[in-house]
Amino acid sequence: MIKLNAQQQAAVKIIDHPLLVLAGAGSGKTHVITEKIAYLVKQGTPARNIAALTFTNKATREMKARVAKLLDSKQSRGIRVSTFHSLGLDILRKEYQILGYKPALTLFDEQDKLTLLRNLIDYSSADYDSDAVEFYNKQFADWKNAFVTPEQAISTATDENHLTALLYQDFNRHLKAYNAVDFDDLILLPVLLFQKSADVLEKWQNKIRYLLVDEYQDTNITQYQLVRLLAGNLGRFTVVGDDDQSIYAWRGAQPENLDQLKRDYSRLKVIKLEQNYRSAGRILKVANQLISNNPHVFEKKLWSNLGFGDPLKVMSHKNDRAEAAQIVAEIIHHKFKHGGSYSDYAILYRGNHQSRLFEGCLRENNVPYFISGSTSFFAYSEIKDILAYLRLFVNQDDDAAFLRIINTPRREIGPSTLEKLSAYANKRQVSLFTACFEIGLTQSLPENAIQRIRRFANWVSNMAENINKNDTFEAINQFIEQINYVDWLIENSKTTAAAESKTKNVYDLIAWLKRIASNEADEEKTLSEIISKVMLMDILERNSEDEAADQVSLMTLHASKGLEFPHVFLIGIEENILPHQSSIESDNVEEERRLAYVGITRAQKSCTLSYCTHRKRYGETIECEPSRFLNELPEEDLEWNNKNQLAAEVIKERGKANLASLKTLLN
Repeated sequence: MIKLNAQQQAAVKIIDHPLLVLAGAGSGKTHVITEKIAYLVKQGTPARNIAALTFTNKATREMKARVAKLLDSKQSRGIRVSTFHSLGLDILRKEYQILGYKPALTLFDEQDKLTLLRNLIDYSSADYDSDAVEFYNKQFADWKNAFVTPEQAISTATDENHLTALLYQDFNRHLKAYNAVDFDDLILLPVLLFQKSADVLEKWQNKIRYLLVDEYQDTNITQYQLVRLLAGNLGRFTVVGDDDQSIYAWRGAQPENLDQLKRDYSRLKVIKLEQNYRSAGRILKVANQLISNNPHVFEKKLWSNLGFGDPLKVMSHKNDRAEAAQIVAEIIHHKFKHGGSYSDYAILYRGNHQSRLFEGCLRENNVPYFISGSTSFFAYSEIKDILAYLRLFVNQDDDAAFLRIINTPRREIGPSTLEKLSAYANKRQVSLFTACFEIGLTQSLPENAIQRIRRFANWVSNMAENINKNDTFEAINQFIEQINYVDWLIENSKTTAAAESKTKNVYDLIAWLKRIASNEADEEKTLSEIISKVMLMDILERNSEDEAADQVSLMTLHASKGLEFPHVFLIGIEENILPHQSSIESDNVEEERRLAYVGITRAQKSCTLSYCTHRKRYGETIECEPSRFLNELPEEDLEWNNKNQLAAEVIKERGKANLASLKTLLN
């Protein structure tokens, strides 16, 4: 059992006042919440009348597990530990009639919503922009999170967004007609319900006599309304949050809700948790100085008794490829020198696209990794398409690859044709490719359909032969041109930027495969060997996706919140990346500073900050400027390093690390 410090004990025992616990990074906030639940039960509050709200299923599971260790099953029976949205759904399922719904409510996901919006726009006489479906969807979510009803949106609309407000009303009306709600309705509708019916509100206040809220700084306006209504005028609540870790403004989070509590509850008590149980003192000193550049409603300063620790490294690189190569080399070197596990290391970045080069370098060096909170490069549809073509070129009996790309891009080979081809192949127990050339197929398909599938199959045969006999990668580039794949991407992408990103992904893949081929010292690998290696890596990666394996973690700064690692690398610490260009333009650098603060405070023992002087963007090399945040850090706690200035013995040691890694792999 972890002993509570004095501030944590005070936070647990205050139950007769509304309470705000300002919990700094690594200060044991979940421990406080779960201990408080146990304390409330032992003080006589029935478990069934306690609710603890979080934002993620993972946080909910962790909190339930901790409560189970503090209370036996009888004591904890009926306690509600859930996400905000699970509570909202529960309320709606029990009170649907008052809001005019039928039983068995349907919850629309993002795809359902977009489909509904497209239908509304297609069949409307109003002059809606059919290409702005994503914009409308985002605007409706923003309104719901800001507690703006369709009626309010229409009454306050300008000429510019009047049509959008009308579509918002139409969208909600159709949702209700389908007896459906969307994700944001799960908070908005219970608030409207409680405002409409004092009896229903009183019923739920009696059900939830004490409310605990985790990550309170991430609440939006509508969620705050729900908390306030359930907690009542007496303020029977404890909310735990940290304004320095509020990094979700883009989805409606309002760190101002911390300050709003002071105005709404005159009896509010505030307790600060400033002792950090995660990081070395120097890491906290650097983080404190960085975040001190933001204005604060509540001042706090993290401290630790885990020792002061080493200076934070700052590394500069000539370009993004050098950045990836050097940081992977640093990880291999550090693990070789100090031991430990690959899972001790995390590479954090501002945007998902930054993982690409690191994935390639980690794979090339046989370093296992796991991408968290984002899509792996090899999970993108365009990468799957190109790999499927290559798989079919080296193995024409690969039915999965055949089906994936026979109509990508379109070749006028419809599902009915493929269904009949599959039925024939199954009957004959041959591959789809082989079936294309069999005479008996004429009994199953009309002549024009047979001509189309044979044209495709012959093209595959010719391309496979071309790749075998000539320059492999020149042939690969040729086939991409022949099928007009880039035009297909442009045609099927929502924006020009998306098409450019997908095109870049394709050529990044080819460059990576080429490096794999040329990395073989003794002999050049065939395409078949390269593809086999890639597919094996991909299968192993997918099989271990949910396992806590020994892997380097790659994730966005947003996804890293709540996690910790012995050694952290923050990459791309440059102007227009961190802080992000859009945040600079919208004058929201404070949130970007909080994001950098979150990244630094993930580190337990060491933290490395990395930037490039030049970076490739949309095919062009651009000059980069180090982030302003680097200038805000205490110089005496930084150690600047440059790859070109590494001592000869250090380079030699890194070579040993690479050799050791290779030996381990062979063994």
